Amino acid sequence: MIRFIDEHRDQFGVELICRVLRPAVRGFITSRGYRAAKTRPRSARQLKDDLLVPEAARLHAENYGVYGRRKMHALMRRQGWDVGRDQTERLMRLAGVRGVKRSKRMQTTRRDPAARLPADLVQRRFTADAPRRLWVADITYVATWSGFAYVAFVTDVYSRRIVGWNVAATLKADILPLQALDMAAWDAGGRLDGLVHHADHGSNYLALVYTDRIAELGAKPSTGSVGDSYDNALAEAVNGLYKTELIRQRGPWRTVEQVELATLEYVWWWNNARLHGELDMRTPIETETEYYAALESANPATAGQTTG
Repeated sequence: MIRFIDEHRDQFGVELICRVLRPAVRGFITSRGYRAAKTRPRSARQLKDDLLVPEAARLHAENYGVYGRRKMHALMRRQGWDVGRDQTERLMRLAGVRGVKRSKRMQTTRRDPAARLPADLVQRRFTADAPRRLWVADITYVATWSGFAYVAFVTDVYSRRIVGWNVAATLKADILPLQALDMAAWDAGGRLDGLVHHADHGSNYLALVYTDRIAELGAKPSTGSVGDSYDNALAEAVNGLYKTELIRQRGPWRTVEQVELATLEYVWWWNNARLHGELDMRTPIETETEYYAALESANPATAGQTTG
């Protein structure tokens, strides 16, 4: 009410606004009450809001404008602010920001009925006890003014880190998903012995050039069961978040190259800065760093391989 009067007092005057609206709006203040409120010192809560509302707006914008109450609360706590979850929600409301909602999933791959499927080594259990034990892969697409941009991701199940990715104007296996796999393999040191590589039934992932590369790297191929909408749920979740947090927020997209540059920046944010609820509000890099630090602490003589 104070704000309403402030916005219209020069046009109508305080006395007239209060006299007209008091019978119509239950609880509307009097002109005397308005003047008392304007001369009253600002409360500690208002002063704190003056400090925290811009901070909430800044942090929300720096994280693609996608965080809801839960992650904004965790982020502000990480930044050193002593705020509660309900307080965070109120600050977000005052700042005019809110989290984004995911849309429905769309089909992006087609199964080759003639292809022989590898066994399902995952059975919907998208968990791993260490990095480089289980990777999931999937493809999505982005409409641009110059045609479709196809995006392939490879994600480590343990840390949720995107370990490989590629953007191309084609779905061809040797160009799109294979280059994402090669990036992930290079990051892992060139060998994937014992690692399970799980994908859907798309012909891109069942192509000979791709399955041969998996075998060459020492990994074990895996695909979900036919007709199971949850057979590659974690990889599809990564795609869904990518579309929600980047593509629909920053579009429209002009070229494949524009999508590629934006995806590069998004993957860095996803791995290094984004808080993941599945990781107890940690980042993938923090999760892997903590794992290897604990491993080295438990095996100081062998972890570094520095003994002569």
